Amino acid sequence: MTASPLSRRRGSAAVVATAALALVLSACSDGGSGDGGGGGGGDDTASAAGEIDCTPYEEFGDLDGTSVSVYTSIVEPESDQQINSYKPFEDCTGVTIDYEGSREFEAQLLVRIQAGNTSDIAFLPQPGLLNTIVTEYPEAIVEAPAQTAANVDEYFDPAWKGYGSVDDTFYAAPLGANVKSFVWYSPSVFEGAGYEIPETWDDLLALSDQIVDDGAMPWCAGVESGDATGWPGTDFIEDVVLRTAGPDVYDQWVTHEIPFNDPQIVEAWDAAGEILKNPDYVNAGLGGVDSIATTPWTDAGLGILDGTCYLHRAANFYATQWPEGTTVAPDGDVYAFYLPGDGETRPVLGGGEFVAAFSDRPEVQAFQTYLSSPEWANAKAKVTDTGGWVSANKGLDPENLVTEFDQLNAEILQDPDSVFRFDGSDLMPGSVGAGTFWTAIVEWLTGADTETVVDQVEASWPTS
Repeated sequence: MTASPLSRRRGSAAVVATAALALVLSACSDGGSGDGGGGGGGDDTASAAGEIDCTPYEEFGDLDGTSVSVYTSIVEPESDQQINSYKPFEDCTGVTIDYEGSREFEAQLLVRIQAGNTSDIAFLPQPGLLNTIVTEYPEAIVEAPAQTAANVDEYFDPAWKGYGSVDDTFYAAPLGANVKSFVWYSPSVFEGAGYEIPETWDDLLALSDQIVDDGAMPWCAGVESGDATGWPGTDFIEDVVLRTAGPDVYDQWVTHEIPFNDPQIVEAWDAAGEILKNPDYVNAGLGGVDSIATTPWTDAGLGILDGTCYLHRAANFYATQWPEGTTVAPDGDVYAFYLPGDGETRPVLGGGEFVAAFSDRPEVQAFQTYLSSPEWANAKAKVTDTGGWVSANKGLDPENLVTEFDQLNAEILQDPDSVFRFDGSDLMPGSVGAGTFWTAIVEWLTGADTETVVDQVEASWPTS
């Protein structure tokens, strides 16, 4: 087999040496009991979430009887877990958290800001939205307090603070996180066939070739997502850019310090094409290469369950797409392994939410500080009894996460050798990241060559 670009080119990586911290939760000191307000759940909720040290919140003064309003896109049932995770803070401080989750959040947030009718806190789903708010409505948003910044400096990879900053001013601490650098597979099929989890990109291609030699088609994929068709393909390209060109070039690419059609980016698209545009590899059980463009992303990996597909690259949140009753575990129906690179670096593509504040009242700053702390991350893990949530907070104890897969996500995020980068299309201008980049993926999968589509995206990049 010909050596892949990843074996010919070694991307540089900044190693983050912060070790994971073990958290010892101490009993809550006298800080005002409060009525819990939006926390709900009573004593059972407090017991599940755990008690916290109230000392860090005493410096904000007597907060008893105050309230903080929160507006997010997180709705039921996940919103119940969010609300329950606030209970320790409410018990410590006497602050009531008034939570509003809305499916119209992204459409309505800027409308509310324009009308001067904002909540105290909003959870932003991408750095681009933060940039828009700071740029267009600078009077509406406030900087994060020093206590929140100190937590982020201590407990998060430095990249996360950058994503929550605009022009070197820190506004929004990270909240939850997701990991996109995964390949889903069937543990029982692998065991039966004698396949091993690949450690490098070349190993991954060798495994794919072995599956072909054994008379099967290895990969299944789909990028159809209604008005957002194409985004799963942009994730694939971004993951490969991190592996072929490295994180420094990735940063230059998403900020347009180098053009979208830079030769290093073309090389990454072609490396991704070794899988996605290889008719021997795709689209297992679904059609030819062009069927990827019309296969719903929600259904694309389901062939792993019936043996028609062996490999499906998708984020950790694909765990929610398996049919009810599917066991996600190392010895279950399906599981996922880290999408390998060159074997020397560990780039991780992902995403997450950020906590932005529109008030600097003491109770708001105290709540921001709580949400950036290990205490909140561990409380949230404990009340998320269905699994499916993780944080990049290095003070999160993976043992508090319900599922082995959630623990795997936390271990990847906390690994000192992991180099995290945010979803590139979310960092690019909206007209590109959620526009021409998506379109380019569809055209590329249905026959256009790499240079044609990357040239088109480069030509579409805003000039100001």
